[in-house]
Amino acid sequence: MGRTFGNKNLTDNDKRAIVVGRQNGLTMMTLAGMFGVTKAGISQFLKRQKAQDGSTNSQRTGRPRVTDRNDDRNILKTSRTNPRLTAPAIRREVFLEFAISAIRLDRETTSECCWNHGKVKWAKEHLNWTRQDWNKILWSDESKFLLFGSDGIQWVRRPIGSRYHPKYQLPTVKHGGGSCMVWGAFSGSGIGPLHRNQMLPHLRAMGRGSVYQQDNDPKHTSLFVKDWFKSRRVNVMGWPSQSPDLNPIEHLWEELERRCANKRAKNCNEKFAQLLSEWNQIPMSTIDTLLNSMQRRCQAVIDARGFATKY
Repeated sequence: MGRTFGNKNLTDNDKRAIVVGRQNGLTMMTLAGMFGVTKAGISQFLKRQKAQDGSTNSQRTGRPRVTDRNDDRNILKTSRTNPRLTAPAIRREVFLEFAISAIRLDRETTSECCWNHGKVKWAKEHLNWTRQDWNKILWSDESKFLLFGSDGIQWVRRPIGSRYHPKYQLPTVKHGGGSCMVWGAFSGSGIGPLHRNQMLPHLRAMGRGSVYQQDNDPKHTSLFVKDWFKSRRVNVMGWPSQSPDLNPIEHLWEELERRCANKRAKNCNEKFAQLLSEWNQIPMSTIDTLLNSMQRRCQAVIDARGFATKY
């Protein structure tokens, strides 16, 4: 049975999550189960929240902001990965991990959302790491680069002034569309490989004590993947959910995107060749800047209590 709703039971973070969850289509029954309160309590809170917004924001125009910097970063990344996603599709993808984190929230041991708590905990544990410590990490991530559109009318999200940019065009092709999914990595020794499938050889080359970093994408956390890492004795770094501001490789994807912005590709092989060429030209100074920023990133997350930072 759910508990009686009250300010003593829910933090400000919980209340914000309830508002965002409701705006993203979650039912009151679902929210009640996620946060351990009654359905009536959720309803009463939302009514009070609506009344307060009406009284305190009467001078403001337009919709109130419902996302923070972290949400905006995830929305932007999702849209860049697939510019043809509709708004509801982007909302579902971005909100999915947040909802999963909220469902796992342990109301008896923490008073904050678990993803915030996890970020702060991770940041404190790594705050005093030295550059030598960070050099042992193989930072990794994936990115999809679309090649062609599909048949029919499609809307494309694009920056202002980029209407005729090849990335946002929908060319007609005889045999349909496609995409090029790449995996990239870097470490303290410099830029790593850019592949379509593998990472193990590069990790082995880094030597004993090397640690592999990846985010919490569901395909990374499946039992199959965990067993694969275990059988090959790969040390995997624990990683908090909703933490793009802690992951320096995000900035490498932005750098690669800028370098390839004006390059056309006829097929996946040609696109991958372009990506690989530009990837290998990223200078060591960029790597140094990213790794030297880790202490500042950790401190910023601690100061922000797990919410999004400028990074």
